[in-house]
Formats: sequence, C-alpha cells, structure tokens
Amino acid sequence: MSVRAMKPRQRLKLRVAFIASEVVPFAKTGGLADVAGSLPPALAGLGIDVRTVMPKYRQVIAEHNTIQIGKDLAVDFIEYRKYFDREALYGDRFGDYPDNLERFTYFCKSVLTHLKTIDFKPDIIHCNDWQSALIPVYLKTTFKDDPFFARTRSMLTIHNLAYQGLFDKGLFPTLGLDGRYFGIDGLEFYDKINLLKGGILFADGITTVSPSYAQEIQTKEFGCGLEGVLRTRANDLEGVINGIDYRVWDPATDTHIARQFTVRTLSDKGFNKVDLQRTAALKVDRQIPVFGIISRLADQKGLDLISAIVTDLLKKDIQLVILGTGEDKYHLLYEKMAKLNPGKVSINLRFDATLAKKIYAGCDFFLMPSRYEPCGLGQMISMRYGTIPIVRLTGGLRDTVSDAGDDGSRGNGFTFTAYEAPALRDAVMRALAAFKNKKVWRKLQVRAMSCDFSWERSALRYAELYAKLLRKRC
Repeated sequence: MSVRAMKPRQRLKLRVAFIASEVVPFAKTGGLADVAGSLPPALAGLGIDVRTVMPKYRQVIAEHNTIQIGKDLAVDFIEYRKYFDREALYGDRFGDYPDNLERFTYFCKSVLTHLKTIDFKPDIIHCNDWQSALIPVYLKTTFKDDPFFARTRSMLTIHNLAYQGLFDKGLFPTLGLDGRYFGIDGLEFYDKINLLKGGILFADGITTVSPSYAQEIQTKEFGCGLEGVLRTRANDLEGVINGIDYRVWDPATDTHIARQFTVRTLSDKGFNKVDLQRTAALKVDRQIPVFGIISRLADQKGLDLISAIVTDLLKKDIQLVILGTGEDKYHLLYEKMAKLNPGKVSINLRFDATLAKKIYAGCDFFLMPSRYEPCGLGQMISMRYGTIPIVRLTGGLRDTVSDAGDDGSRGNGFTFTAYEAPALRDAVMRALAAFKNKKVWRKLQVRAMSCDFSWERSALRYAELYAKLLRKRC
C-alpha cells in the first residue's frame, strides 16, 4: 500500500531510531542539526514511532538522559564525560579533537547497546554523516548475529560529502573490526580510515539532501574521491530535499520582524524593509532594491563571484546587507567596502538569529551563487518571506529555484549555470529589471511565497524509502 494512501497517523507501523551527532535545540554546528531537529517530529506526525539519539554534550541541559518532546518524540542522550563534556562538538581553535575516532566509535557502539537496553527494536536505524556511519558497519559485522537487530535495516544520509571522517590507518584497531575490513572494499581510503565510506558500503539505503546532489556526488567534480564508491550504490541512493520548519520561518507569525505579513498583506513587507534599513544603518528608502547575504563567507558559497561584481553593482542605486563569518579576506574586503559606501553596505561579521530574520523579511533579493550546495535552506526561507533568490543551479538550489525568465513572468527566482562572474551579473541585472515592474514583481513574490517546502512532504518521502528498505527482505 502506498504511504500516501494511508490515513494520517496510521500510515506506517514503523519504529525508527534517528541517530545524529547534533540536534536542534540541544547542539548545533551546521545544517545537520536543523534536519535532526525537524525531520523526526515530522515523521512522528505520520504515526511513526521515532526515537532520536545523540551525544550528551556539555551544552545539553538535561537532568535525565531521555527527554520527551511533545507526546510523540523521545530524545535519548549517550553520556560519557570523557568524550562529550567539552566546550565544542568536534574540535577547538587548534583543529579537530585528536580522539574523534574514539569518541564517535564509542557513540556508535553505545547507540546499539542503548537500543537493546531500552528494548527499542527499530525497523530502521537512520544515521547521518560520518559521526554515525559506523552503525551500518557494526550491524553487518559485530552485531550481525544479534537476534535483536535481525529485522533492522539501516539508512545513511549524507548531508555534505566533503566531511568524511578521515583518520590515520594506525588507529584502525580502535574500531574493533577484523583487519580484513581495512581494504579497498572496506573502510580504507588512500591509506586512511574513512568512516563515511564504510557507511556508504554497508548501509542498506543511502540518501542525500537533494536529487541533484545525489547525481552530482557520483561525478569526479563533486564526488570528493568517493564518486566510484557511490556509483556502485547508485540503485540504493536517493536524494530527498530538506524541508524548513514553518513554525519557525513564517512571516505571518514571526515575532522577530517589524510587521507580520502574508501573501494577502504583502505590502506590509515594506515595513520590514524600512526596519532592516534602520537596523543596518542603510539609507531608508523603500524604492531602493536591497540584496541580502546570510552565509559562511567562503569561496564555496560564491563569495568570489560576488566580490568580482560588487564594485560595479554598488555604482547603481542598490543596497547590500551581509551576515556571517568566514575567511579573513572577505572580512577585510567587505569591511572596507562598507566604509567606502556608507548607507549602502552593511557588514555584520557574527551569528545573529534576529538580524537573520530581519534580512529575510526586509530584503528584496537573496544571493546564493554557490559553487556547490547539497541542499541549502536560505533560498527556501527567503522565498517564504517574499524575498527573491538569485542562485547558481547546483544541488538543492537547482531543485528548489526555477528561473523567472527575462521578464520575471514565471518561476520563483533568478538562476544561472556557469560558475562565472558575468553569469551572476546577468542574473542580477535581470532581477533588477523585474523589480522595476511592480505588477510583475508582486506576482513573482506571490509565487515564491506559495512554494511548499514543509518537512511533512520530506517526511512522506522518507517514509516511502523506509518501506522500500523493509520490502527488500522479501
């Protein structure tokens, strides 16, 4: 029976253990935490029995090692102060913690023993990134004859292939695996241990965070050395777009913005533009187009392309607001640019959740010209706030943004393909031309705000993939 044909909360009688090294609101360094904090509740909303497991870091404030979130979701913490009672999750200013292999080997083994201890017998163990990638390996080696997991299938989600969990081969005994698993058909990768490779080879199913990225990581350009391994698992690899939590990202209910608005009250977005201009020390003028960037300031995010055109762009009557941190060269460049262009450029080198919401709500355009982008959330959030994305067609950007055309009459944003500054400039010029036609512009904003990137849609797709994995037993 199709998942979609089932009634809500009775679709699948499934038990899913969702394993992640970081989960919002308990601990976060990147997008994995957002997914791990949003997807399990959406799965629970489908009637799936979900239990989330993560390390109990120092920053996790919890009296007990299990917290019930709502009535349908439990979060369990693996506690071991030697490994997890630290200032940060994976490393400090000197680099990664040198015992990360020990830390996450312990975590993976402990997850499996913990599930047995609490008698939570999962149909699916859903793992995420290299930190939990050993679990599929252990299920088919150390725990392969354990009757408790006889019916359990594993899924591994790759959030960013660039992070693989690489360690010196001399540490292989730490894993507790037979030496034969350190080889070309195992965890060996150019004479190092590669935990993500092990997860890819041993997991029953593999997903990544957009259909386009699932194809891209099978190529030499984006495969980070694992493209051949991924091609061998191509039939088991799916791309599922991440969702966004509309309880958090909704201009109709957002208490951090100057004026709440909907598609029907879109004109109220203008109050947020004025509020942003005042907050960011820009000239207050609703007619001036405002470009926003919320990003890690790095080449991967397309900052090199933006930097190549920004001087010419600022000769026009536009404004630019940047929020984020990253490479020193961009800190220095945009600080200098802000001094040379007072009232036109606002540079904010920090993390600021409230300012981020003001940027989404107050800008006209949102720039994401990434070199690669596994999924991306900024473009989906900006569209919800009626802020039109300008993106390069790669990964999840390709799957979520469609071009508005030369006259802005279709699609939900402005796109370009070649990773070249002139291509970005052309997209920006087309966007500015559309902005001048207020009737066309409003229709474009309405189309963008009407897009559905809810987690419920993504959860349904994951439920279908879980069911597909379980049917493999037949």
